[in-house]
Amino acid sequence: MKNTKLGCFTATGILATLVTLIAIVGMAFASGSRMFTAGKLNAQAGDALGGVASHAQIAQCSACHAAPWAASRMADRCAACHTDIAAQMFDVAKLHGMITQKSPTLACRACHPEHRGPSAPLTDLGSNTFPHEALGFSLNGHQLTVTRAAFTCSDCHKDGIQTFASDTCDSCHRQIDPVFAPAHVEAYGTACLDCHDGVDRFGKTFSHASFTFKLEGGHAKATCVKCHTGARAPADFAAAPQDCNTCHSARDAHKGQFGTDCGACHDPSDWKKATFDHNLSAFKLEGKHADVKCEQCHVNNVFKGTPTDCYSCHKQNDKHNGQFGTDCSACHTPNKWDDAAFDHSKSNFPLTGAHVKVACERCHQNNQFKGLDLACVACHAEPAAHAGQFGTDCVACHSTDAWKPASFNGKHTFPLNHGEGGTVSCATCHPANYTTYTCYGCHEHTEARIASKHREEGISNFQNCVECHADGRTREGGD
Repeated sequence: MKNTKLGCFTATGILATLVTLIAIVGMAFASGSRMFTAGKLNAQAGDALGGVASHAQIAQCSACHAAPWAASRMADRCAACHTDIAAQMFDVAKLHGMITQKSPTLACRACHPEHRGPSAPLTDLGSNTFPHEALGFSLNGHQLTVTRAAFTCSDCHKDGIQTFASDTCDSCHRQIDPVFAPAHVEAYGTACLDCHDGVDRFGKTFSHASFTFKLEGGHAKATCVKCHTGARAPADFAAAPQDCNTCHSARDAHKGQFGTDCGACHDPSDWKKATFDHNLSAFKLEGKHADVKCEQCHVNNVFKGTPTDCYSCHKQNDKHNGQFGTDCSACHTPNKWDDAAFDHSKSNFPLTGAHVKVACERCHQNNQFKGLDLACVACHAEPAAHAGQFGTDCVACHSTDAWKPASFNGKHTFPLNHGEGGTVSCATCHPANYTTYTCYGCHEHTEARIASKHREEGISNFQNCVECHADGRTREGGD
C-alpha cells in the first residue's frame, strides 16, 4: 500500500502555521514592536534632528529600519536626519567623505551601533580602520608604544574615541626622553596637538635651513626657546623676530650708536670679529684714511657725532696757520696730503700766462698766504728804463703772457699810428724821457722849409707842433 503522509505539509499543518504567524504578527503590533527590540536606544541628548533630541525618543522602528521590500535602506534613513553628515560624504576633504571614498560599502551602523543602552557610546569602530590623518594627526609615527607594543585607540583615547586627554602625549614622551619632554612642556605647554601633527613638522627631520632665517655659526647652538619664547602654535613660531637687535640689544656695546642692523658689521660665526664697511657711512675711508685705526678718530668708543671735517683731525699739522680756513679738501686729498692742488683761479689773483709756472714760494715766502700785496711792483720792481715816469700800474703796458714787448694801453694824447705805418718806437719821439717829446726826430730834414713857411704864416712858436697838429697831420695835409 502506497505511503501518502505529507507530515507538516498537510492541510491541517499549513492552516496551523498560518494561524500561528497571524498571532505573532498581531502580538507584535499590539506590543509596539517590543518583542523584537535588541536593547534600549541611546538617550544622550544632542541637537534636535527629525523632531527628536536623542535616539531614545524615536517611537517607531520604521523610522530607522526599512522593510525588506522597501527601496530605501537604513543608511538612507540615517542621512535623512543627519543631513550635515550626508553632505560630508560628498566632500573628500571631510572625515566622512574620506571614509566613504576608502570604503564605499561601509554602512553607518558599522561604526555607530545602537540598542546598547541609554548611555552606551554611539561610536565604536570595532575592527574598522579609521583614517586618523583626516583629523589632522597622522599615526604613521605612532605604531608602537614605549614598550614596543602596538598602539590601540584606548592608549590615547582612554574615555572613548571622541575624547583625547591633553596629558596623553606628555605622560608617554616623558618615558621616551625624561630630560627633553619636561623642559619642552615647561616652555610650550601641554597642548601638543596645537603644533604637532604626527608627521612631524617639528620632528627629527625638521630643518631650519628651509626657512629665511638660517641657523649658522653661533645661532646653531641656540635652543628653540631662546628665540621662540611662549610660542603656542605654528603661527607663533613664524612670527618670531628675525632682526639681530631684538636678541642682542642687551649686549650692544655701541649703545645704539650704529643703529639696529647688527649684520652690517657682525657675523653669526664670530660676534667679536666685526668688519664695518665704512663706505656705507657718510664718511668713506679713501686713500690714507683706509689705514687709520678706528680708535684714532673714535676716541673712547664714541662713534655717533664724530666730526667729519678735515680740520678737526689735521689742525695740528696745518702749516698754513689757518690762513686758508678749515676746508682742507679744497687743496688736499686723502691719497697724499703733501700732493696739494690749489685752484688759484678761485682766489682774488688768478694765475694766467707766465704766472702759471711760478713756484708758490716765489710769491708766498715764509708760507705767508693771507694778506699778500697783489700789485705787480710787489714782485716786479720798476725797471730803470722807466725812470719812474709810468708809475706802478704795470698792466697798462705789460701782460702776464710776456713782459716784453710791452704795449702802452694808456690814454695817449698823440695818435700812435703816426708815421711809418705806426711802427715808430717810443724813443724816436721821446729821446730823453717819456714826459717830454720832440717832433724833430723825424721832421728835422724839413725844419728849414717848415720854419720859413710858418714865419710867412705869422706862426712864431712853430716848435710846439702839437698845438696845431694834435691829430698828427698838417693843416694842409702835407708832412
